[in-house]
Amino acid sequence: MNAVTPIEASASADVPAVYMAISNVMEQMAKEGIGKDRRNTQQGYNFRGIDDVYNALCGVLASNRLLMLPFVVDQKREERQTAKGGVLNYTILTVDFKLVSALDGSKDTVRMVGEAMDSADKSSNKAQSAAMKYAALQVFMIPTEGDNDADSTTHELAPREQGMPNTEFARLAQLQQASGISTARLCKEYGVSDLRQLNQDQYGNAVERLTNAIANKAKEETNRAAKAEQPAENRQANRTGQTGGDFTDIDESDVPF
Repeated sequence: MNAVTPIEASASADVPAVYMAISNVMEQMAKEGIGKDRRNTQQGYNFRGIDDVYNALCGVLASNRLLMLPFVVDQKREERQTAKGGVLNYTILTVDFKLVSALDGSKDTVRMVGEAMDSADKSSNKAQSAAMKYAALQVFMIPTEGDNDADSTTHELAPREQGMPNTEFARLAQLQQASGISTARLCKEYGVSDLRQLNQDQYGNAVERLTNAIANKAKEETNRAAKAEQPAENRQANRTGQTGGDFTDIDESDVPF
């Protein structure tokens, strides 16, 4: 007759088996630990890699009938420029790890954030590995020597742009040029000294209004062109009682915006 393990015994008790399994994994890993045997040559420190965590935990989780199931609940991604002018894909993942006992189905959830950079298509993969690694290290309190928890690669990034990103600023400048609305007028409209100080709501509002101003300007030009093609007697009739047809006496602030 096979001996009943503490995990199997807990399944028939009031304590959910998942918590007994977690406790047993912690006890086993406290004895073994995971050493920081890998080296970050760029910044000169040792670390524990994801493969080290997998190798140490796989058998221990299996013997305790404990599953660790990942579910990505949120993803954020952007491009970052390196100090040398290259481009890195920067990904931040929020991952839920469901710890489930295979004995009684009891479960609990741990949430962890993982972030990573890569010059190709591996930033999401690396972020998932980072989330898994640190979830396991923290849930099971896996000990080691040292206190640096960074990964193997350190990227040198260019300083972040202050205020509005260059792409948004360039778009705003193009809309200004097309609409004829000056920077001074926009700054006065939104109470800023520099257009880069616009917040996201102000930027969105400015883009919308400038786009409308361009549409109105195009409509006016179309109407003028249509009038110019009318017979001379019709143009004379339309000008009756009108002055200042070249709009030179209208201040910029009178232009619809």
